[in-house]
Amino acid sequence: MLFKNRALFAMLILLIMLVGCSSQPEASTGSASSATPSTAPSAAPIASAAPTPDAAMPSPSPAPVSGEATTLLVTHSKSDYMSFLDPVTGRFNKLTVGKAPFAIAVGPNHRAYVTTAEGVAVVDTQQRKRLALVPYRAADTIGKPQFGEYRPGGMGLAVSPDGKSVYVGVYLTGRGGDGTKSQLEILDAEKLVMTGSVAVGVRPFDVVTSLDGNEVYSIDHDSYSVTAVDPVQLKARTLEAAPFGKGGFEKPHYAAVRADGRLLLPYQGRGLIVLDPVSGKYETKPLTGNTHQEGVTLTPEGKLLLVIGNGAAGSASGKPNLTVLDVNTYAEKIIPLERMHQMVATSADGRYAYLTGGVTYADTGWNGMSVVDLASGAVRDFEVPDYPLDVQLLSE
Repeated sequence: MLFKNRALFAMLILLIMLVGCSSQPEASTGSASSATPSTAPSAAPIASAAPTPDAAMPSPSPAPVSGEATTLLVTHSKSDYMSFLDPVTGRFNKLTVGKAPFAIAVGPNHRAYVTTAEGVAVVDTQQRKRLALVPYRAADTIGKPQFGEYRPGGMGLAVSPDGKSVYVGVYLTGRGGDGTKSQLEILDAEKLVMTGSVAVGVRPFDVVTSLDGNEVYSIDHDSYSVTAVDPVQLKARTLEAAPFGKGGFEKPHYAAVRADGRLLLPYQGRGLIVLDPVSGKYETKPLTGNTHQEGVTLTPEGKLLLVIGNGAAGSASGKPNLTVLDVNTYAEKIIPLERMHQMVATSADGRYAYLTGGVTYADTGWNGMSVVDLASGAVRDFEVPDYPLDVQLLSE
């Protein structure tokens, strides 16, 4: 009988299985790095402003995934574009905005604004097209577009709470620390023209507004100061912001506005200024990161301040890290980092931080970004070209 020959029976069963497997559809072998990103909507009338697809090489390690889809807006400071980037896959779409883009501010009505060496780019984030490139009032002083740490042109910017105005810090010289005043320019978000300007300190890395929008604050890196501006009267007050004296690397970089209206400015992983912009007085809370600190952001509920630390410089002798600071108790959590970063944003649920690697100081950055799990401290790096500098969450 056939079934008495066990060897023959086993061979018959194996043959049947092989035939069955070979009849299944072939599984996809595509990877995130080889996949083609979805194309953007129709381009703007400005031919140079059409978004173009590109793809970064993601890390082979699994990406942290938040509870909802995430799109980041990123400036690429060594080129002329920003991108719409998916931090999970590393895929992104380019949008030409202007040479040497620096900062991004997100406003209402699907608008975003980008400072460049040529002007302020106005972007429709829903259609993903540039609507305008508004030149600075100081365009003649700025001259031809430049790149790098000391390139003149727009730096920090902020949108007024009502979305009607955009405030832009404009650096007016190509040299650092020479005492030349910069200026804050005001963009009418409806007419898309600059309507006024006022002198501020030197190299305005960041611009933030008061919670009610009645004042605008320029964070003046090379002046060791904050300039408080009345955007209606175009009057300015200079507020000292030098807890460790004026010299070396102990300079203000970026600020966040706490729920009580105080400005929070970290210095060197040694101290946090809590500045009352009404009185101009501040107190310095101790920090332990011992690292040269740059970009900051608040988590969505406003309870935690994330601070980028770039390692040893001046009085700071430690390594790169990310400080997670409770803004009320000042309790710290220090997450070590292997690489330098410039700016930081968070996911909508506050679980992840997104860090850019395009540090402009002495060209010490790298072409990539990092995703940090704020609970576990796990860090994932992935490649992004052209020195990604600023990063903002697209909340649409």
